[in-house]
Amino acid sequence: MNSNITETDRRFMAACIRYSRRQLGLTGTNPSVGTLIVRDDGQGPFIVGRGITARGGRPHAEPIALAEAGDLARGATAYVSLEPCAHHGRTPPCADALVAAGIARVVVALTDPDDRVSGRGFEILRAGGIEVVQGALPDMGLSVLSGYLTRSFKKRCQVTLKLAVSADGMIGRAAAGQVPITGDEARAQSHVLRAEHDAILVGIGTAIEDNPELTCRLPGLDSRSPLRVVLDSHARLPLSSRLVQSIGAAPLAVATVEPEGTAAQALAGTGVQMIACEEYDGCIALPELLEDLASRGITRLLVEGGAAVARSFLDEDLADTVVLFESDVVVGANGIAAPFTRSTLLGRYDEAAVWNFGGDRCYEFRRRD
Repeated sequence: MNSNITETDRRFMAACIRYSRRQLGLTGTNPSVGTLIVRDDGQGPFIVGRGITARGGRPHAEPIALAEAGDLARGATAYVSLEPCAHHGRTPPCADALVAAGIARVVVALTDPDDRVSGRGFEILRAGGIEVVQGALPDMGLSVLSGYLTRSFKKRCQVTLKLAVSADGMIGRAAAGQVPITGDEARAQSHVLRAEHDAILVGIGTAIEDNPELTCRLPGLDSRSPLRVVLDSHARLPLSSRLVQSIGAAPLAVATVEPEGTAAQALAGTGVQMIACEEYDGCIALPELLEDLASRGITRLLVEGGAAVARSFLDEDLADTVVLFESDVVVGANGIAAPFTRSTLLGRYDEAAVWNFGGDRCYEFRRRD
């Protein structure tokens, strides 16, 4: 543990990271970074400026926070969830902006893996006479920045696999359409997850059987619906489906091995994006699809089902995080068995968090790398 990190540092870094969550799913290929400018004039620390990466990825968090702080930034401490950038574009690096503003101390959660930045941002700060403190709440920082880090290191989007399981180990009932497994509170949390991701994915079986819309339907977050992606090798998605009919509310893409076929072109005519895919062992090649999505600016992908799709992501070791909801509902006859349980996950994943949403439990697991 870094002995230079104080309890005050932990308090403000926690606030900084929580603030940075607000833009998850909205910053394109850039990470959602938070910055707080904090000063203490003898009566206790207080925030004088705050910033978060803007929609689309620009401007960065640091100049936004510095602009709000103005002259009060001089001699203050900046809390930044990710190492300030060091590369020149049309605007100067954020590290230079912090130096020019007269910041006295910078506390950072994580180092940026980008070759143009990694360590260089810290060098600029130290050369400018700023005290740099690294490693403040890195695990909490990962909860927001892990998608950016996965895309940087693995050249693919990060995958969150979400599943709701009944008390008798089922995820639905055959030929019954959507069967509610969890209560209102847990379903609302599922919509929060959608809002925090760049894209949401289901298989064509789920798309046809459940006929979902896959939009974010929480008050105030309806504009946060991500790109919806359907694994659909032969472009079988009906034009009458709720997914296609709601294309004005959120973009829709079909991942298919037949992008030039008649069915695919009919879907394209409605505004559906076609993602040309390779086929492996009779199925869409998932690693290549994740790379293609990353090249389109998708950093965080939420996989919602169904059972075969979930099992495929687990079998190919592509699920970075698993969010498992458990309820007391009993599905009974003709139930569709869950592709995994808490006990089968524990050998490959670490339990990271547990929450209660109404009468349902929610477990978050993170893969051991």
